[in-house]
Amino acid sequence: MYNLENNRQSERGGAGIKFLLVALVLVLCANAGYNYVPVAFEGASFRQEMDTAVVKGLAASGQIKPMDTVKATIQKAARDYNIPADAYIDIKPAGSVIQAHVVYTKPVNILPFGLYKYSYNFDYLARPTGFLLKQ
Repeated sequence: MYNLENNRQSERGGAGIKFLLVALVLVLCANAGYNYVPVAFEGASFRQEMDTAVVKGLAASGQIKPMDTVKATIQKAARDYNIPADAYIDIKPAGSVIQAHVVYTKPVNILPFGLYKYSYNFDYLARPTGFLLKQ
């Protein structure tokens, strides 16, 4: 008869090591998400604010200057969403509308202790579109 219990000594302890490896991978993924998601959310929210600002500039009338409205809205949004101070912000008229272009790079710690930093690149050109431009 063949005894299986005696030949399995080299397989003992394998489940604990596998569990530790899986737990380590899950902790690293959670850390990456914890650091990346807020930066990506700020970028997406700032993009939406840029779109809103150029539409406000299109709708400005009377004593209000459209360029000033767009600049003020985008500068306030840049402060609210932690956009770096060295970001390139260009607001200029393009035909009958105003467009805003913002470019910045923000480092994100993906691995703990600064082992790997990801560069979040934001480059967006906001211009009004849709039914507001149709005559």
